[in-house]
Amino acid sequence: MRLTKKKHSCVRLEKDGATLVVDPGAFSEEDAATGADAVLITHEHPDHYDEGRVRAALAAGAEVWTLRSVADTLSAAFPGRVRTVGHGDTFTAAGFEIEVHGELHAVIHPDLPRVTNVGFLLDGTVFHPGDALTVPERPVDTLMLPVMAPWNKLSEVVDYVREVRPRLTIDIHDALLTDLARPIYDGHLANLGGAPRERLSPGAAHLF
Repeated sequence: MRLTKKKHSCVRLEKDGATLVVDPGAFSEEDAATGADAVLITHEHPDHYDEGRVRAALAAGAEVWTLRSVADTLSAAFPGRVRTVGHGDTFTAAGFEIEVHGELHAVIHPDLPRVTNVGFLLDGTVFHPGDALTVPERPVDTLMLPVMAPWNKLSEVVDYVREVRPRLTIDIHDALLTDLARPIYDGHLANLGGAPRERLSPGAAHLF
């Protein structure tokens, strides 16, 4: 399996000639979902879900698995190609065995309503939590780690790694993190998280 980091929270995974893309949003590359056999979307926020890019992927033959708030914007135009999933569901997409974990987006502020959010565990190995610090009810080998967002702080990110206890973390949700702040985050996550971590530049890949 090959995992390629795209900008922000988007990743592409390739296995046995098939391609699966998670969260091709507005902060990601224009072609982030191009050529995908399957697209997974954790929630409706535009940095995770760019409707135009996902519609283009569907028109080219992809299938989509996501929660209802996103599916409702797509399913009428692509009947049978957009599946609604929620916490506890399992399914197969592009040859990957996938489990769904989580229900709600992390709190941004108590005055703002929380939207739904799901995380995806791929082949029992890679967990992408979307915009939440969801802890799956099973061990996680590789955690896609949201390092910087309006809804988290560094101490919460460190504690999340400690609770999940993955073998490896790979940074996501990092488009807003400046070059000036990077060494600070890198140092604290490396020294306090308790798990090896990998920071991939957009376009770089990790092989499993």
